[in-house]
Order: sequence, then C-alpha cells, then structure tokens
Amino acid sequence: MYYSNGNYEAFARPEKPAGVDRKSAYLVGSGLAALSAACFLVRDGQMKGEHIHILEELDIAGGACDGINDPQKGFIIRGGREMENHFECLWDLFHSIPSIENPEHSVLDEYYWLNKHDPNYSLQRATVNRGQDAHTDGKFALSDKASMEIVKLFLTRDEDLYDKKITDVFTEEFFQSNFWLYWQTMFAFETWHSALEMKLYIQRFIHHIGGLPDFSALKFTKYNQYESLILPMIKYLEDHNVQFQYNTRVTNVRFEFRDGRKIARQILCVHDGREEAIDLIEDDLVFVTNGSCTENSTLGDNDTAPEMKTRPGEGGCWQLWKNIAAQDPAFGRPEKFCGNIEKTYWESATVTTLDDRIPPYLEKICKRDPFAGKVTTGGIVTCKDSSWLMSWTINRQPHFKEQPKGQLVVWVYGLYGDRPGDFVKKPMRECTGAEIAMEWLYHVGVPESEIEDMARNSARTIPCMMPYITAFFMPRTAGDRPKVVPEGCVNFAFIGQFADTVRDTVFTTEYSVRTAMEAVYTLLDVDRGVPEVWGSCYDIRVLLDSTSKMMDGKKLEDIKLPFVAEFLGKHALKKVDGTIIMELLQRYGLV
Repeated sequence: MYYSNGNYEAFARPEKPAGVDRKSAYLVGSGLAALSAACFLVRDGQMKGEHIHILEELDIAGGACDGINDPQKGFIIRGGREMENHFECLWDLFHSIPSIENPEHSVLDEYYWLNKHDPNYSLQRATVNRGQDAHTDGKFALSDKASMEIVKLFLTRDEDLYDKKITDVFTEEFFQSNFWLYWQTMFAFETWHSALEMKLYIQRFIHHIGGLPDFSALKFTKYNQYESLILPMIKYLEDHNVQFQYNTRVTNVRFEFRDGRKIARQILCVHDGREEAIDLIEDDLVFVTNGSCTENSTLGDNDTAPEMKTRPGEGGCWQLWKNIAAQDPAFGRPEKFCGNIEKTYWESATVTTLDDRIPPYLEKICKRDPFAGKVTTGGIVTCKDSSWLMSWTINRQPHFKEQPKGQLVVWVYGLYGDRPGDFVKKPMRECTGAEIAMEWLYHVGVPESEIEDMARNSARTIPCMMPYITAFFMPRTAGDRPKVVPEGCVNFAFIGQFADTVRDTVFTTEYSVRTAMEAVYTLLDVDRGVPEVWGSCYDIRVLLDSTSKMMDGKKLEDIKLPFVAEFLGKHALKKVDGTIIMELLQRYGLV
C-alpha cells in the first residue's frame, strides 16, 4: 500500500490482484468502514461478491451512520455527519456507488449538484438570552496569547502530545474565545480530551478555519446519512452478491503466531443465539471494526429518560477488541478508550415537531423557512448560555423520505449532561424526552407559560444516551490504537475509528473510509495509490489565509509578540518588498 495524489492515480483502475479468485473476506460489523471495505474489495480488489461475508451483531446495517423511523418511537437520529470537499477517500468511493434515486448518477454526483445549487452556511451560529443573537459576528475573539498557544500546538510534534489533555496546552484566555466555542460545539471536544487529536484537527482542517464561524466549510447530504450514504452502499454490495449475515455477534478472532507472522485462524461468533466457529486459511482475509462510538446506545421517549449503561467496556465491539488485544501487544489497548464513561459520554435527542406552533420560533433564529427543502440552520446553533451547552440543528427537510409534510426533524445535543438545566433544573442525563424538549424550547424563546404544553403536545422527543460517543478523543499514546494492518499480520486488519492511520482525524466519515481502503489495498496488494490526506497544512497560502482569519482582521505588525517584532518589523518588511512574499502578505490582508 502506498500514498498518492493527483488525477493520474485517482482515475486509474488497478489490475486484478494475483490470486484474488481463491480468496474470501470476512468483515466484522457493517458500519461505514466495513461497508467501504467490502466496496473496495469488489471494485478495486475485484473479489467475487459471494466470497465476501459481512457479519453484523444487529439486524440492520449502518453502524453509527443511522437514521430510522421506529414504528413505536418515531424518527430517530443519533447524530449527523459533517463533510467537506477534501475527503479524498470518501469521494473516491462514492463516485463509484450508484444513486438509488437515479442509478445513472453516482452518490457523489447528486451530492455535488445538491451542494452547488444549495450551498451550506449559517445565518446565526449562537444565541443567548433565549433565542437572541449572541453576536459572535464571525469573529474568533482570540487574544494574542491564545493565538500563540494555537500556533505552538500546530507546530508541536505528535510525540510531545502523547497522553496530554487540551488543558495541558491552553490557558483560560483560549477557553474564553469564540474560537473555542465554535470548535468545542462543532467537533464535541471537551477540555479533558486529547491535545494530540485537537492538534491533528487544526492541521487537517486548516484550510477551513475561515469557514468555522458560519459553517461555510461544510457540506451535507440530502437526507439522513443512512438513506443518503448507507442504503446505496448496501444495494451496490447486494447487486454484487455480497453476503450479509445479521444477528451475528463476533466474540473473538483467534491467531496463530509463527516466525513473526500473525495469522487469523478462527472467528468465534454467536449467530441467532448459537455459538459458531468459522475456520480460516491464509487466503481468508479478516477485517474487524474494533470499538464503537455508538455501542450500548440507549433510547428513551417522551416520558422516559434513557438508561446509562456504565460498566466499562460493556458491549460487543469493545469486548471483541479486548479479546483480540489480549493475544498480542500490537493489537492495541482498548481500555484507554472505553474505561471512563464519564469522560466519553454525551446525550442527544431527536425532536419531531407535530404542528405549526414551534416552527416560527426556529425560523426566527435560523432566518430561513425550515420547510423550503433547502439549507436551514446550516449546522448547529449553540445556546451559548445553556447550562448543558446545548446545540441544535435542522438539516434540509424532509430529513427522512417518509417524513410527513408539515413536520420538522430537529437534532439536539448537550455536552454537559451532568449539570442542572436552566428551565428544567435537572441534569440532561436524568431528563425524559419531553423535559429535554422543554429546556430546548426555553432556549429558543418560547414563552414559559407555553413551554410544557408545546413539549408534550406539539413535539415528540426521543433522547439517546451514548456512553462512548467521544471515546476516540481520549488522551492516548503510541500503540493505544492498533495500526490498520499490525506488524506481522498476514490476513488481518483493523478498520474504523479506533484503527490508526497517518495524519487523518477520527470522528469523520473520511477516517472510516480511509482505514477501509488502506486495509483492502494492503492485504490484497492492490496496485493503486490511496489518496493522501489533503496537504493544506503545508501550503503557505492556506497558512497565511487562516492566520488572517483567526486574527479578525488585525495586521501582523499590530500584534505585540516577540517573534512578530523580530521577523516582521519594518526593516524585515522592507527586505521582502517587491517579492512574492510581500504579494502574499498583502493578498491575505496581513500587512
């Protein structure tokens, strides 16, 4: 497996790998990573579909990329997926997956046209005082000290950030900035999360710094991610005779260790309540999704709070990884991620409006007609003064193909689930769906006398507790996440958010697809380059532009910092006058 970029590799079709016709593949899990790996096995590995077996614990595919209409509870979304144009592996895949609505076009085609015709941006990023504009005004409000802390983190080696928290690298001035407000609520970072992951995010998305305040950096699907992304992949795979086996919980993969080689020899599983074993030969390839951010998610309803499952590592994906990791140190340390639920959980809720009483309050904030079928909030709206640090979003409506006319599906989440609310006076984690709706309606400006009636009769709210939703952000060191193909592995790979690959960032669709692509290309020796992570952090133009945006229009010579005085004083600027350096500094408004 090797990395590449440019059209030469992107448009090439690889030759058929040697010996692929005698090989089979077993994929544990059916989330985005596993489905992507199966698609790459079919498309680039040219493996026969009937030789590919997807083993799924549940009775439905999709993993964390969900969106369902539950017959008893109603519409449920546990989260949404923020995407951008430089998800190179994702778009490499989806340009080959036919659209369900129009099979003559690809999923990428319809996504591209949608976001060209209806570009995403927010008209109100944050509120205070029950729905009033917080007047962040697109500004980052970073002090010189906080700006320098970002620069220092950007330049720090990965090794120097192992096991460090965000609070180890930033001071209070940074946490008081709009930058942190945007960042924390957009990516769900907490102060105790990994400084390394934050650094990787800053480097990975430096080209979108200017789009953070209004979400113009983002693009979204037409419907929920299950209908827009997962279902087309399932149809593609089923059309190629890929075998799906549901209600199958894999409990372990047993290895043979010989002469430095690690060979997967047996898959142990429970299928429809019966224990089974799948014996493997070296030509049988195994791809395991280790860990899960949505494992043990529980739902409540309008009258019931969701249960919090608190046993560390509880759940099929986590126990499977533990059983595999016990066999060799190269298989990672799952307890670093699943051992502290108080640091990895948060809660979301799906609110479905049932009549015309709530939408006017939402339209006042998002400044768009939510029933127009176009971008509405353009991303989350954060209630800046919410004790729960509540955010909410309305994506293009209908968000489900089955959604009745006149209803809106709204997603709400809170980062501080252990704090009493401002209206309900209870921690979010203890609240029923109706109580969460009350707190939300309070922050969008509904008169207090009408809040309870609206929450119970004009909306249906399904809360969802997710014990491991930010597990991948926990502070880590080398080896905690196993390599996609651990050293010495002959026929085995890890895929998904807890496998380790270079420079990319977790909690993204791109990361799942990238690990899948790398795994398939490595084990099958596919002779085609995996697209490199977009190199914006090495582009001086991007760095200058992002610096200008973060400084809210200030000039470099106005900043009272030693390095500026030394390198960008009047004498230095004279030296570069008339050069391309001065041209760049002027182009991006830095002088």
